[in-house]
Amino acid sequence: MKYHFDCPERKKVRLIVNTDAKNEADDQFAIVHALLSPKFDVKGLIAAQFGERHTTESMQESYDECVKITSLMHSDVKTYKGAKKQIQSKTDYEYSEGAELIVKEALSDDPSPLYVLFLGPLTDMACAYLEHPEIGDKVTVIWIGGGDYPAGGGEFNLSNDIPAANVVMESKMELWQIDRSVYSTMIVSLAELEYKLRSHGKIGNYLFQQMVDFNNSPRAHWTSGETWSLGDSPAVGVILNEQAFSYEMVEAPRFNDDMTYVHNTGYRKIRVYKRVDSRFILEDMFCKIAMSFPNPED
Repeated sequence: MKYHFDCPERKKVRLIVNTDAKNEADDQFAIVHALLSPKFDVKGLIAAQFGERHTTESMQESYDECVKITSLMHSDVKTYKGAKKQIQSKTDYEYSEGAELIVKEALSDDPSPLYVLFLGPLTDMACAYLEHPEIGDKVTVIWIGGGDYPAGGGEFNLSNDIPAANVVMESKMELWQIDRSVYSTMIVSLAELEYKLRSHGKIGNYLFQQMVDFNNSPRAHWTSGETWSLGDSPAVGVILNEQAFSYEMVEAPRFNDDMTYVHNTGYRKIRVYKRVDSRFILEDMFCKIAMSFPNPED
């Protein structure tokens, strides 16, 4: 990082990023943004599973993608393997090395706040909590997932582990939820990505090219052709700036099997974002990449 500023030590936080990085093409941007932000002491990346729609090795593919990103950035942040599949019940789950990392940091003597970002399913958070429920008041979970409030409905991240989401919802953990209606507003164009990233080091070129490649693939059937939503980036942005007037405190819901919400549960209240400042989040990311990996022709 080549900045002429730093974050005061008293305002820095510990961060773990749990990511289904190879599911599509937006997790990569959030990972890079987190690794380039002085506010964050990144304790590790956790590779998440993303179901079996496209592969039977989703967690391993996420792991390989995280390793590739940190290698391109010359980062020494370690990647840990998460659970290979969703939890089966509260007594049948995989306590992965990723879940163990969460527990280790939550129970450490470090006084700085611990945030865990979930850019996919909540599998590893549920597994960590089920194994060690004493971490419940020692971590803040930020989740990109869930359908639009108040009804809910089909949403990809939630679909890959509904039982895990219910474990987290009924727990004591502080939870910030960013649902589909909010994360889908993080619109960028491919022209913008080429202009702002392609010439900024191997990682800038990779971020752009892997987006183009995915956009050209049959799996990107929902896009308009020249645009994308960097839907995972708000998870980073709301820690950099909590955007205090952009959320409401609501009673944590449960999820039905069809991913609709069950309200009036009696659970503790969680933070549900109603909007985020996409300009701030995206420009902060673009600037940090440009300063960290200067264009040699500038």
